[in-house]
Amino acid sequence: MRHYQQFYINGEWVNPAADNSFDVINPATEEVCASISLGAQADVDAAVAAAKEAFKTWSISSKEERIAIFESIIAEYKNRYNDMAAAISEEMGAPVSLATKAQTGSGLGHLKTAMAVLKEFEFTEQSGNSRIFKEPIGVCGLITPWNWPINQITCKVAPALATGCTMVLKPSEIAPLSGYIFAEILDKAGVPKGVFNLVNGDGPGVGTLLSSHPDVDMISFTGSTRAGSLVAQNAAPTVKRVTQELGGKSANIILDDAGFGSAVKRGAFSVFNNTGQSCNAPTRMLVPNSRMEEAAEIAANAAARVQVGDPQEESTTMGPLVSSMQFDKVQNLIETGIKEGANLVCGGSGKPEGVTKGYFVKPTVFSQVNNQMTIAREEIFGPVLSILGYDTDEEAIEIANDTPYGLAGYIQGQDMQRVAHIASKIRAGNININGQSGDLNTPFGGYKQSGNGREWGVHGFEDYLETKAVSGLE
Repeated sequence: MRHYQQFYINGEWVNPAADNSFDVINPATEEVCASISLGAQADVDAAVAAAKEAFKTWSISSKEERIAIFESIIAEYKNRYNDMAAAISEEMGAPVSLATKAQTGSGLGHLKTAMAVLKEFEFTEQSGNSRIFKEPIGVCGLITPWNWPINQITCKVAPALATGCTMVLKPSEIAPLSGYIFAEILDKAGVPKGVFNLVNGDGPGVGTLLSSHPDVDMISFTGSTRAGSLVAQNAAPTVKRVTQELGGKSANIILDDAGFGSAVKRGAFSVFNNTGQSCNAPTRMLVPNSRMEEAAEIAANAAARVQVGDPQEESTTMGPLVSSMQFDKVQNLIETGIKEGANLVCGGSGKPEGVTKGYFVKPTVFSQVNNQMTIAREEIFGPVLSILGYDTDEEAIEIANDTPYGLAGYIQGQDMQRVAHIASKIRAGNININGQSGDLNTPFGGYKQSGNGREWGVHGFEDYLETKAVSGLE
């Protein structure tokens, strides 16, 4: 049982202004694994004030000073690597292999990438008769989700630190353990007081207070489209910058000349990875109508190979959903798919056979789905694959774009000219070809209701910078 009741404000661990304890549930056991405090106005005000004061000096720190801090953070992160992986597995149910390699590894990767970008980044440039300065925007409120917790924390904190901003982090209250350990890492690494602050809380509480705070200059939010809209509304009166990485309902177009078996299998496994709790998961698989039954059979065979179980077992490849609320949502959507006439190929409602405890679900495949069905429209955020049919490339493009989201797209095929044409027509921020994805320098973000702004690499720096033009300097 972990007791993480304090907040990290102005370089110290401090007690909350008021007692408001919150239980953190291990989704694999449904038992309390930790307790945290939910912050209030006084806590947010103290953290923002600390960040505002620290900005006076951190904003004018040298590149060399910031690089030295990054080196220290990276060294301490490596020291706490296994602690971080254990916390992620415990708080959100990721299998230990996924928590160790992909989840915790991504955090280290973002820190290293930001430091590398910082070393080469030019904060001034000449344009005509004007000198252009890229200056830190100020105090940043960072609101992060539970599905890839340290990934989302580091891809916000790292560029904010590198560009000279100060910040207040609010991790998800559902999965706050990794954020707490990260604060310990930054404290041990010697990050100057007030530069980084952590206040735990929920969205309606601390999230609203941060996004509406007059002394917060920018909000970077990752989460649902519904919550992102509320963040933007709360931020509007103070005209602060808002960047958002929101939901997705990504299409995976499998062309008739693709290596069909491997393409379908790869797409299905991508949906089941992280128990389907990834905003860029390829949850709509588009296949030629003539190969619908073949695709369904291959996807069902892939689902049968998924090992659902205890996240601490090395053989487990899919853990539970993160919470009872998420479990109920996924169950309702699976039942809606059945009611609306989609063909249930495998999986379905209820827990896997023999499972009585934990928010475990069956890897589920639907075929004969059309794009008007609820399971093709809504982001399920669970291991549920919908297979839709098409007859022509243009029809596939039309179906892929017929969504309010635009985070990612996937195309499988051998004719690269054909693939490139389709990629140019998909309105999404990230297009992945034949299983190839970008690296941590690739800009990540979406079109339409999937958000605005970009994270990762040099593109992730831009949202944390203001542009100042000074004309007439010799």
